[in-house]
Amino acid sequence: MIIMKKNILVVDDSALMRRLICDIINSDSTFQATDVCRDGLEAYEKLKVKTYDAVILDVNMPRMDGLELLERLQKDKIRATIIMVSTLTTKDADVTIRAMELGAIDFVTKPCNIIEAKGEEFKGRILRMLKAVVRSDNSKTLLNMTPKIVETQEQVQVKMPKILERTGSTGKNKLVALACSTGGPKALQSVIPYLPVDMNAPMILVQHMPVGFTKSMAERLNEVSKIEVREAKEGDVLKKGCVYIAPGGKHMEIQRKADGKHVVRLNDQPAIGGLRPCANVTYESLRTSSYDEIVCVVLTGMGSDGTGGILSLKQKKKIHVISQDAKSCVVYGMPKAIVEAGVVNEVVPLTEVAHTIIKNVGVQ
Repeated sequence: MIIMKKNILVVDDSALMRRLICDIINSDSTFQATDVCRDGLEAYEKLKVKTYDAVILDVNMPRMDGLELLERLQKDKIRATIIMVSTLTTKDADVTIRAMELGAIDFVTKPCNIIEAKGEEFKGRILRMLKAVVRSDNSKTLLNMTPKIVETQEQVQVKMPKILERTGSTGKNKLVALACSTGGPKALQSVIPYLPVDMNAPMILVQHMPVGFTKSMAERLNEVSKIEVREAKEGDVLKKGCVYIAPGGKHMEIQRKADGKHVVRLNDQPAIGGLRPCANVTYESLRTSSYDEIVCVVLTGMGSDGTGGILSLKQKKKIHVISQDAKSCVVYGMPKAIVEAGVVNEVVPLTEVAHTIIKNVGVQ
């Protein structure tokens, strides 16, 4: 039986980086680096006439950079599965977050030197990402699914009465704890901006990301949302109507204080399964919280992070679990794991996640 290899387009202005990435792709029998381009303009001409299973796209390039290419593809409704390659600079982090708003699935960080570029870690990151996203038919449609950001709180409130009729008792002391990974930054654009400023609960959020990128993501989400969004800091006191994003490179735990308030605790403990932050750590820390109910939300992502923590949390607390459905996930890994664990209360498409959260926690 002949297995058809997946065709990958590599777009980078560095000849050395193009060759290294092509070597990585061709080292796996699943893929082949079919074409290479030196900038976004060359890539645009290719993508107008040819379809690829995935595109590895650099951020900074002459003539047309990665962001401009994504904008052009979206404008012309050209479908493509895009994985960005970004350096760890603050500027590139901002651009990369914007790229994912425009439809890029996720990103891998570019090595600092040639030794790292030839290392197993970089190779593993690229191949794991490719294997996750090429399985999904949803990834190509995302370029044409950028949600319209809510301009006014009134637009959200128009939909609130019907939702709140179904909530039952929402007066309890609740917390929303959300976890996501691959495809998460894009997915969050369809959730966080649609949460009302008077949401009757705080939200803590774990998105697998390197240092620096979570700050850019938090700032961007805060710009386009009515609810307050911030990268969590040590000692932050959780308050209703605020989203706290675990910083890249740190595990986030929630600690109950003697006065009944809950505060953020960050630590540098080793990565768990290659993850720091790890959602399991955050969920497990909530076992000793004083919240009456914790609404656990699991969105798109590779692996099963979050499931173990939620199962542990269920032993001590009342929980309500919301899972993103398979059809709207870029990678149906984390949501699948929690569904298979048998503790999910509601499975909803991405566009219904924000409404489902408010249905369960209410507004103040």
